[in-house]
Amino acid sequence: MVGSARSYGKPTMSRFRQETPENGSREGPGTEALARFLERHGRLFVLTGAGCSTASGIPDYRDPAGEWKHARPVQFADFMARHSVRQRYWARSMVGWPRMAAARPNAAHHALTVLQERGRLERLVTQNVDGLHQKAGTQDVIDLHGRIDAVVCMACRAELPRADWQAEVATLNPDWERHIGAASARPDGDVDIADADYAGFVVPPCPRCGGVVKPHVVFFGEAVPRGRVADARAALGRADALLVVGSSLMVFSGFRFARYAAEAGKAVAIVNRGRTRADELAALRVDGDCGEVLGAVVGVGRA
Repeated sequence: MVGSARSYGKPTMSRFRQETPENGSREGPGTEALARFLERHGRLFVLTGAGCSTASGIPDYRDPAGEWKHARPVQFADFMARHSVRQRYWARSMVGWPRMAAARPNAAHHALTVLQERGRLERLVTQNVDGLHQKAGTQDVIDLHGRIDAVVCMACRAELPRADWQAEVATLNPDWERHIGAASARPDGDVDIADADYAGFVVPPCPRCGGVVKPHVVFFGEAVPRGRVADARAALGRADALLVVGSSLMVFSGFRFARYAAEAGKAVAIVNRGRTRADELAALRVDGDCGEVLGAVVGVGRA
C-alpha cells in the first residue's frame, strides 16, 4: 500500500543460474523447481504481496505486466491536507470494510504457516494489511505496511480497533450502509461507488483529542517506520534465501529486500502472476497462482 515506484538504478543480474519454468500449475515444472529451491535453502525470508490474498477475495493493485489495474490509491499528503479526501476515503472504506473483515486465509497463507511449523521460515514479512497470515496461524509476522484492522490518531497517536471506528462511522452515516455489498471491490477494503457525492459524509474526529484519524496502514507516499525495516533486514541477514510470494515488487518498500538479498549473495525465488521489478535478481521465477504452487509444494489443498 505504500511508497512509490521510484527508480534506484538498474539491479545486478543474479549470480545464480536462473530458472524460469513455463508455468506454476499444480505438479507442473514451476512446482518442481520451487521444491528443488526449498531443498537447497533451509531457512527462508518470505516477502508476500497482494497476489497472496487475491484468492481470499481481496483484489490486487497491478496486472501481470505490473501496471495499475485501478486509479492510484489515495496519497498520504492529500489525506492529511484535505477534508474532502478524508470524506471520500472513509465513505468508501466504510462500505468496503465488511468484505475485508470477512476475508479468510487461502491455500497460500496456510502453506506458509506449514513451512513455519516445519522450521523453514526465518521471518515472514508482508506488504499486505489484511492480517490473513496471522489468521492462518503464522507467528511473528512483520506487517511492513501496517494493519487495516486498526486506526490511529495522527495527533495524539491513540489507537482504536477498526471495528469500533466502523461502528461510529456507520452510526453517523446511516444512509451509506445501502452501498454495502453493492459496490465493486478494490484493493485493501476500498470500493468503487458509482455517482457518489461525498460532501455530506461525516468523518468523526479522534475521540481523545479531536485530531485526524487514519487507518493504521502506510499510505502511498508515506514512509515505512524505520524499526520495521531494520527488523526485516536483520531477519533477511540470518536467512539462507529470499522467497517472494505474490508481489510485483514495483514499490521500493518491498523491492529493497530483493536488492539486499542480491547484494548479500542470497538466492531469490519469486512466485507471482506476471513480471516483477526483481526478475533480473531472481534465481527462480515461477509464473503461477500462489496457492496452487505453494500448496502443491507443501502439501496443502486450495482453500
